[in-house]
Amino acid sequence: METKPSFKPTEDQRKLVEQMSAVGITQEGIAAVIEIDRKTLAKHFRKELDTAATKANAKIGGTLYNKAINGDTTAAIWWTKARMKWAEKQEHEHAGKDGGPIILWGSKPG
Repeated sequence: METKPSFKPTEDQRKLVEQMSAVGITQEGIAAVIEIDRKTLAKHFRKELDTAATKANAKIGGTLYNKAINGDTTAAIWWTKARMKWAEKQEHEHAGKDGGPIILWGSKPG
């Protein structure tokens, strides 16, 4: 009986797994592209799978931060809403005819 050779990941495969994981490709999808079982992927690419999303978020966050501090208003607004929990609040006051009370159909005023 012939035994399957032990899997040894290449540097190119490590980079590919990290890139795919960073953008949210599932482990099943990554394993299919690398042509290995999901368990083999988890065993040999644990570091890439565990750190890719955090590294990607750090890069994107850094880019957004730099845009915001360099005057990009859209980036600054997004940062304040997402990171600082600032929110735009709108208040709407409702009134009836000529600013009077709201009269519901079939009800009598007062």
